[in-house]
Amino acid sequence: MEISVLIATIGVLVALTNVVVEVLKKATWDKLPTNLLALMIAEALTICAGIMYCQINAIALTWYIILALVVAGFMVAYAAMFGFDKLKEIMNWNETNKSHESA
Repeated sequence: MEISVLIATIGVLVALTNVVVEVLKKATWDKLPTNLLALMIAEALTICAGIMYCQINAIALTWYIILALVVAGFMVAYAAMFGFDKLKEIMNWNETNKSHESA
């Protein structure tokens, strides 16, 4: 697998994790911490995507592939949790500067 495909796949998994978490956050009615929900969704999506990749390319699933998928799931969850917060912060940066200029 090329590194560009791997980076694109992780990006798609992060985006999917963000979308699913935002939808499920409304459905769980704050009964489940958002970070835990993001971790569970990221792990599920990453492991499923890895298993699908192995099945499509006829790669035998071994314990170290599963372990690598779990570790990758933590990375996807981290990027989804903190990347989304940073993106919101950057998007609100312009609004914050406008409110300070008008004051």
